[in-house]
Amino acid sequence: MDPVREVEGRAYPFGLKNVDTDIIIPAHWLKTISREGLGEGAFEALRKDENNVFDRPEFAGAPIIVAGDNFGCGSSREHAAWALLDMGVKAVIAPSFSDIFSGNAFKNGILTVALPQAAIDRLMEVAETDPISIDLENQTVTTPFQDRFTFEIDPFRKHCLMEGLDEVGLTLERDSAIAGYEARQTGEMPWYAKGTALSA
Repeated sequence: MDPVREVEGRAYPFGLKNVDTDIIIPAHWLKTISREGLGEGAFEALRKDENNVFDRPEFAGAPIIVAGDNFGCGSSREHAAWALLDMGVKAVIAPSFSDIFSGNAFKNGILTVALPQAAIDRLMEVAETDPISIDLENQTVTTPFQDRFTFEIDPFRKHCLMEGLDEVGLTLERDSAIAGYEARQTGEMPWYAKGTALSA
């Protein structure tokens, strides 16, 4: 997982409330066993409208979505996070998120930033013409017009995102402690180590 410390660039001024995971990635895309290519199916139903924000050329490759309240509600499909990643999204800013979506996003290296509706309204306005910056270390969202919004984030999630640590990375981060424990176990219970070796 790539570290997420700063996300800067154009942002899709999406703003729609109660966007569920079926809107983010329709069910018929869930048959794949690969994460690649899911970006093509992201927001498929909305993209049937030729004026949709996701296909406007000025937002091509935008790393941020500014969304409405309750983003990611509905089913627990992790494919929703995969689809956003595949289309280049590294952060979503909204007033609130579904807990399951927020967890899936975090585990896949997507930063979810919760801000009040007034801040979302301002960011929607700025996103139409200018870039937005998210600084995870300082927990701020800023614009070229001196707007500055602070956000809260769980310290554990912040650490994992900034260091690019998924579950495997977190385990490897404790490699020396695990090795020390195994060495102590071998010394204190040699019969256990022998039994493990024999069964393997």
